[in-house]
Amino acid sequence: TMAVAMKLSDELVEDAKPYAAAEHRSVPRQIEYWARIGKAVIDNPDMPLRLIQDTMLSREEVKAGLAAPYEFG
Repeated sequence: TMAVAMKLSDELVEDAKPYAAAEHRSVPRQIEYWARIGKAVIDNPDMPLRLIQDTMLSREEVKAGLAAPYEFG
């Protein structure tokens, strides 16, 4: 991952603080999360936000080795 310094508005940073605290993220990580969600929404306009969020979570669970195969029956 490449780090890039950016100027963000004070308002955006302040808006992110309570969400970051609630989700146990740093403020920069919270803003990065919002950016990823926004991109996913734009890329998938017909998908509900909750489905996008659940899909992103599922992908991270797989990466972390927390997924188990589903068994039918």
